[in-house]
Amino acid sequence: MTDKARPDRQPTFSKADRANLRWLWRDYLKARAPWLGLVLLMILVQGLVYQQFLSMTESGLRVIFESGSLRDLAVVCAGVFFLFAVRGLMSYLVPLVTVRLSNEAIFEIRRDLIGHMMSLDLAYFERTKSGEIIHKLVAQTQQLGVFFGLATAGAVRDAVTVVIVSGYLIWKNPVLFTAAVVVLPFIIWVMNYVSDRVKLAQGQAEQALGDYMNGIEETVNGMRTVKIASQEQVEAGRLMKGTGAIRDLMNRVQTTQALVMPSIDLSSAFVYVLVIGGGGYMVLSPDFDVDGAGIITFLLGMVMVFDPARLLAQYFGALQSNLVLLDRVRGLYDQTPTIRDAPDAVVEFDIAGDIVLDDVTFAYSPDHPLFDRLDMTFRGGQVSAIVGATGSGKTTILSLLSRLYDVQGGRITIGGQPIDKLKVARLRGAFSVVAQDIVIFNNSIWENIRYVNPEASDEEVWRAAENAEIADLVRSRGDAPVGPKGAQLSGGQKQRIAIARAFLRDAPILLLDEATSALDQATEERIKSALDRLTQGKTTIVVAHRLSSVTHADRIFVLEAGQLVEQGRHGDLLAGGGLYAQLYQAQKKGYDGR
Repeated sequence: MTDKARPDRQPTFSKADRANLRWLWRDYLKARAPWLGLVLLMILVQGLVYQQFLSMTESGLRVIFESGSLRDLAVVCAGVFFLFAVRGLMSYLVPLVTVRLSNEAIFEIRRDLIGHMMSLDLAYFERTKSGEIIHKLVAQTQQLGVFFGLATAGAVRDAVTVVIVSGYLIWKNPVLFTAAVVVLPFIIWVMNYVSDRVKLAQGQAEQALGDYMNGIEETVNGMRTVKIASQEQVEAGRLMKGTGAIRDLMNRVQTTQALVMPSIDLSSAFVYVLVIGGGGYMVLSPDFDVDGAGIITFLLGMVMVFDPARLLAQYFGALQSNLVLLDRVRGLYDQTPTIRDAPDAVVEFDIAGDIVLDDVTFAYSPDHPLFDRLDMTFRGGQVSAIVGATGSGKTTILSLLSRLYDVQGGRITIGGQPIDKLKVARLRGAFSVVAQDIVIFNNSIWENIRYVNPEASDEEVWRAAENAEIADLVRSRGDAPVGPKGAQLSGGQKQRIAIARAFLRDAPILLLDEATSALDQATEERIKSALDRLTQGKTTIVVAHRLSSVTHADRIFVLEAGQLVEQGRHGDLLAGGGLYAQLYQAQKKGYDGR
């Protein structure tokens, strides 16, 4: 980016940066203030060790140059050894305490982020790349922990060293020290220049990293399709394009940061020349009370100042990158849930009552309206089916019933009670769901069934497995994991796990969302008996593409482009000769023609 294209330079610490730092201190560091105070005390000891070392060094040099006493020299050497033993102890304790404090803080940040993320609406997860979420919870928080832990403790130590040693040098020779710090404005200018560009490039790099991780996840999850379609080279090229983008962005960040060290090195060289030349003149001139030992000590002190100053410069360069990370991590809290308990929400309602959609309006986006004043009634204790073409809104109705989304007009009631006046957890606890897209964890089948009710007894899990006709498979596989996303199971086996979960949950309202659409007819027939047992005595709503699977329903609702165009029993709808009859006959011909 050229200077003309670059936006106006932002302040080193923007308003958002200050707010983020206050959040980090207030919520995660303030409670650890006593321990942080102990760390600061140990760092002060380290700084004082350097000051005392300079003082003893000057005394030792005078012993060598003037008195020549071996005993005095031995005392000085012993004192120096003791000082560095103390510094060594502090160098062990400071990172030990700091790492534990930062790890605990990062643990709490992740805990709170996960808790907040779980409270967000489904819409957030449907519009946010999973790679971005993973990157935020894993890599970015860990990098923040390292930076605001060890790196910051090191920076404080370096700052303390610079202040204490500089104070000592000012006391020893204020004229020479003043001459030595003339390069300070130049160093500040370099840091401002670097921080501006690092912040911009780091933000772009983090976005690229999130996209890259999402691309890897998509490729791994779709590897079956990639292999069958022989698209390995295409996917490799897509990932390598992302890899190249990250490389270029990180090169920009690191190239800019690389300007810091040579700038400070040149400044240091200039300072050393001033100290050697000016100090040498003071030693040679009778107008100044300065000897060789004092100048050597002063020069050693300037080394002690500029080395930690270099590290401080690196820290402030990295600070800009980590402020970007901090903003992105805290940015998750900018996402707020819209589906929450109303102030007057209740827990009691008629779980066996009718489920009514009254004048419901809903759209995923203003440009794509779906339902406009939709009316539907699902009778309590009966089996209702929703059919229609893809995109007609079948699954959306199930999402609205369980408040994964809220209606934008009208209302939904169960037993006459508006669902937005119910506790969300209580409402969702009234539903069991068997869907086509089944979440299977890389654990045993037993644990996968038990997932929906961790408190269930062994007897209850076995009864659910028997009802779902999967108990024999549970016994044969034992504790063996089923592979990532159930890769070692067939579609029918996964479906029976979902049915077993529904039996174990035993909720009064059952939602079957394309529960058998991915199965062949033979497997569907084997599962049908389990589904029949599952629906007994429950209010059941079936979303189906295969119309032959809903002919038994008490009432069938036919949707087209978000509009209810027909409703009735299977025989009545066939006799009516409408859309349902056309779809049914078309599917029947398709099956008969196979």
